[in-house]
Amino acid sequence: MKSVLHKAATRGHADHGWLNSHHTFSFAGYHDSERTHFGVLRVLNDDQVAPGRGFGTHPHDNMEIISIPLEGDLEHKDSMGNTTTIKEGDVQVMSAGTGVQHSEYNKNSDQEVKFLQIWIFPNKRNVEPRYDQISIREIEKKNAFYQVLSPSSEDEGVWIHQDAWFHLGKFEEGKTDSYQIKKEGNGVYAFVLEGEVEINGQKLEKRDGFGIWDTNSFDFKSNTDSRVLLMEVPMSLDKIGR
Repeated sequence: MKSVLHKAATRGHADHGWLNSHHTFSFAGYHDSERTHFGVLRVLNDDQVAPGRGFGTHPHDNMEIISIPLEGDLEHKDSMGNTTTIKEGDVQVMSAGTGVQHSEYNKNSDQEVKFLQIWIFPNKRNVEPRYDQISIREIEKKNAFYQVLSPSSEDEGVWIHQDAWFHLGKFEEGKTDSYQIKKEGNGVYAFVLEGEVEINGQKLEKRDGFGIWDTNSFDFKSNTDSRVLLMEVPMSLDKIGR
């Protein structure tokens, strides 16, 4: 097994007043040649947006974009005609494909919105843009990892154009679980949303990131009440659509 540890305090940071963002991987004005991606996982931003503020209309293409709200309400508008609101308990996905423009705003005037913005390189280029969002409350499990994203529209959760699987887990102190890699050549990037945990003995705290690969499985233990996101992705950039 190979691994890489990214402590929360080592992330890139940008405070724009209306936006307070921490970057696990190189993004915008933050660049670290050792932290440009984890396999096809290109961006993992931990964003806080001030009340009533947000990202104006801007373009994307040939990227799978996943948003996971952690607190508050985020309003989304795009050039495909979608106007929606996502909140904690939802997962949003957008396949930018041939090109899409969108905006994201904090819908509330009295509280921050906090969300994860995640970009994945697709395995197919120039697909027709698409949008989807789901509530994961009905599939949420306690003290076990449950799937919220996959490559298949027939599986549980949302789907993207890549051999990737995302799982969330909410655990009580002392609970354990294990994870089996879905596809050979994939690795998993674990991101601790809350609490303190151990993955194969590596201790992790809130907002720490831990990537593991060249293994078929790993063990998980929750040292406190915790919440964790697992992102399984291809490790080879050859899996990117050309």
